Amino acid sequence: MTAATVYRPVGTARIKVRLPYAVGNRAWIHSILGDLTRPEWNREDKSWDISRQHMRTLVEALAERFGSVDVTIDFRTNSRCDDRCRDAEGDDCDCQCMGENHGGAAYWRNWREVGETTLVATAGISQRVFRVVSR
Repeated sequence: MTAATVYRPVGTARIKVRLPYAVGNRAWIHSILGDLTRPEWNREDKSWDISRQHMRTLVEALAERFGSVDVTIDFRTNSRCDDRCRDAEGDDCDCQCMGENHGGAAYWRNWREVGETTLVATAGISQRVFRVVSR
């Protein structure tokens, strides 16, 4: 079982990061993400709430520190997908295609093309769960 987890909900909410308790966890987060980062301890969830923009850097650092990290990402499946997703650059995407189309990946899978650039799928929220291991 992995020692750390990262959860990214749909929308603009902050990511939730769980790692084993250590006195220096806040300082470690600052050393990875910079002193201007404002991690907030969520007592109810027993996790750190951190800005979404830091997800990739944090996942890589957690994998390096703990050997692996389990990542859960929610994706919206209740709206349309189109060339904005397919032609996207960067990592942040909460599109309904669950990243299948992101950046030009197999945009035809499990989608019905409607019009020139619109792709349609079923409604709901889906999750992808994966483990990232250190190199």
